[in-house]
Amino acid sequence: MSTEIIKQNPFQSMIDRFNIAADILNLDESIRQKLQRPEKQIVVNFPIVLDNGNVQNFEGYRVIHNTALGPSKGGIRYDTAVNLDEVKALAAWMTWKSAVTGIPFGGAKGGIICDPRKHSKAELEKITRGYTKALADIFGPNKDVPAPDMGTGPDEMGWLMDEFSLLHGKPIHAVVTGKHLHSGGSLGRVEATGRGVSIITLLALQKLKLRPARSTAAIQGFGNVGLHSALFLYEKGLKIVAVSDVSEAFYNPDGLNIPELILYYNLNNKNIKGYPNSVAIKHEDLLLLDVDVLIPAAKEDVITQKNAADIKARIIVEGANGPVSSDADKILHDNNVLVVPDILANAGGVTVSYFEWLQNSLLESWRIHQINTRLEDILEKGFETVFRIALKHNVTPRIAAYIIALQKVADVQLVKEVALDAPKFKQN
Repeated sequence: MSTEIIKQNPFQSMIDRFNIAADILNLDESIRQKLQRPEKQIVVNFPIVLDNGNVQNFEGYRVIHNTALGPSKGGIRYDTAVNLDEVKALAAWMTWKSAVTGIPFGGAKGGIICDPRKHSKAELEKITRGYTKALADIFGPNKDVPAPDMGTGPDEMGWLMDEFSLLHGKPIHAVVTGKHLHSGGSLGRVEATGRGVSIITLLALQKLKLRPARSTAAIQGFGNVGLHSALFLYEKGLKIVAVSDVSEAFYNPDGLNIPELILYYNLNNKNIKGYPNSVAIKHEDLLLLDVDVLIPAAKEDVITQKNAADIKARIIVEGANGPVSSDADKILHDNNVLVVPDILANAGGVTVSYFEWLQNSLLESWRIHQINTRLEDILEKGFETVFRIALKHNVTPRIAAYIIALQKVADVQLVKEVALDAPKFKQN
C-alpha cells in the first residue's frame, strides 16, 4: 500500500494529529495507546424484507471510541462508502469534539452500508429497526447515544427511539438525539451544526480583522450543514459566491441569493442541479476559488497534498469531519491559511444534541433563545481557548484543539485507571 493512500485514510489523519499533540503533552505511553484505540468495535449483520418481497442483508457498524468523560455520543450514517476505518476516525473525532467544547460525552459513531436514496421510507424504517435490535445492548441514555449523520435524519432517530423503547417496555426518549419535536426532539437541533459553523466563521473573520459585509465565502456541500451555514452567513452579510452538492457546483461572483437557492433546492427534490442564477463550475474548482472563507461541508479528505498548495482562501472552516487530510496541514500552514478544525468548527451539532439529551433526561423543554444563547457561549469559549493554547504552544489551532482534548480525556482516564488498580480491602 502506498504512503499516499495511507495518508488519505481518515483514521490515519486523526492518528497523525493525535501523535503531534501527544508528543507536546509528553503523554504516557499506555494512555497514548489507550486513547488511540476504540474501546469497542461492533460489526452487525441483519436481514430485512424489501418492498418487493426479497430478503436483503445489511452490514452495520458501531464504534465506541472512549467513555471517560461520559456516555458515548455520535451519529449514524447511511452511505455505500461506510467502512470501519472511517467510523473509527469519526468516533475518535467525537471524543475530541466533546472534550474541546466541555460537553460531558465520550465519542462514538455508527453506520450502515446502504444507499438511502434507493430505499423506500418503509425499507429505511426496517433497516433502522433492524440495526437498533442488533445493537440494543450497546445503546442507552447513559451508555451510548446515537444521533443523525449523513443519510439519516429525524425520521431514523424516531424509529430508533421507538424500537429501543419497545424492546425495553417503556418510552426512553434520551436514548437518541436529533428526533422530531413530537418525539422529544429539541428546538434548534436541525440547524445546530450549520449555526455553529457560522458562529465559528464570524469569530475567525474577526480574528483576521475581516468584516463580514466585505467578505466572500464558498461552501462545498449543500446538505443540512452546508445549507444552514450558507443561510446564517448570508443573513450576517457575507457574500456566498459558490455552493455545491453531489449533482452540481455553482459560482456567481456577485453572490448567490441563498433564500432563493434554498427554495429552489426544496422544490427540486433536495437538489441544486439546474439552478439558473449562476454559472456551473467543476466540483474541484470550487475548493480553489479566491475567497475569504472556504467551508468544506461534504466529506472527508477533499483537501489533500495534491490540491492544498492551490487553495486561495484565507480561512478554512471545517463544516464536515476530516475534510483536510493530515498531509495537507503543513502546506496550508506555510501558505498562511487559517484552518479552524472540525472538532471545534462543527461542534454545534453535538452541543445541541447534549441540550436535547438534557431536556429529555430532565423532562424539560427549553426555548429557542435559551438554546441559541447557550450554544454561542460554549462555542465562543471553545474558540478562545483553542486560540490561546495555539499561541502558548506556537502550534496551529488544530493541534491546539487536540492538545486541549487529549489533556482533558487523559486526565480523567488516568483517574479511572488508578481507581481500577487500587487494592480492594475486605470488610470485617
